[in-house]
Amino acid sequence: MRTTFFLLAISALGALTNVSSAQDGRLFLDAAPLDHAVPIPKEQLEEYIAKMKKEEIGVVRMLEGGLFNVNIRRDENVTDENYKPEFHEDTIDVWVIQEGSGTLVTGGKMVDGKQIGGVERPIKVGDVVFIPAGIYHGVRDTKAITWLNIRFPEHRN
Repeated sequence: MRTTFFLLAISALGALTNVSSAQDGRLFLDAAPLDHAVPIPKEQLEEYIAKMKKEEIGVVRMLEGGLFNVNIRRDENVTDENYKPEFHEDTIDVWVIQEGSGTLVTGGKMVDGKQIGGVERPIKVGDVVFIPAGIYHGVRDTKAITWLNIRFPEHRN
């Protein structure tokens, strides 16, 4: 029953997401298939990134699979004042930095809407970051940064 519901949800999402315009700063492209591989050539990534810059899109979800997905993310002009960390209770993120640089902040805790503590480190093009489920994370101190974000479930929780 769960599998049937999941496949129906993914099919419906796939029908709805084949759109060429972004809504709410996000562009959803396709459902992640369960029966074949999907190559995403470098040239296609470059086209998506150019579209993100031109249309001020923050997220392009190339493949949606519920708890697993493949995205391109882009943040611009993030300072201490407008920094908002993310938290995923049961999914892991793997980031591959494509453009720009910034300060990665991981760990710590939220106090009055602010991430307190944690580890800060610079990130730049070519860096790969593994972010376990259950920790706060984000990028600040950046004029612009673009990364591939591959997300999948953490099965130990």
